[in-house]
Amino acid sequence: MTTNDEDILIQSIKDGDTKAYAVLVDRYKDMVYTLAVRMIKNREEAEEVAQDTFIKVFKSLKKFKGDSKFSTWVYRIAYNTCLDNIKKNKKHLNNVAIDAYTFNKLDTIDNALDTIINEEKSTLIRNCIDKLPEDSSALLTLFYFEELSLEEISKVINIEDNTVKVKLFRARKKLAVILEQYFQPKTA
Repeated sequence: MTTNDEDILIQSIKDGDTKAYAVLVDRYKDMVYTLAVRMIKNREEAEEVAQDTFIKVFKSLKKFKGDSKFSTWVYRIAYNTCLDNIKKNKKHLNNVAIDAYTFNKLDTIDNALDTIINEEKSTLIRNCIDKLPEDSSALLTLFYFEELSLEEISKVINIEDNTVKVKLFRARKKLAVILEQYFQPKTA
């Protein structure tokens, strides 16, 4: 599943080429950091998690079999490193209750989003995703911003494709509840 370029890069790293490792870090640093920020919700900790991820990638490189895309493998290590950090720090904040959610509200939100220009919409959505629990923000980031397929996401977080669909649906519902707050008329 890896490209010939990735195979050469991986082999060079295994052979001790530090420049090749620098290329690998440069190639994947943004995607690892983005996932870490979405899950950890703290830039400094996300930087540490990203560094830990690349250390783990380096140490585990010999275990990479090539039966999935290399980027998926790196994502999985990053995801698990984030989970380890979250468990260690026990930072489970910003849970969103979805009891009052209805499907009509989703239509209202979709119509309101159509009136916002794309850049503002993207910024708003990213800010709202930051308010979600770690697992929900990670799923939405992987699916919408990193454009991973359901199959790739299932490999990253080690769950079945159908479970990814359910978790994505729930994450969207939670996001809709947060977005709704931005579009309700302000009362004086």
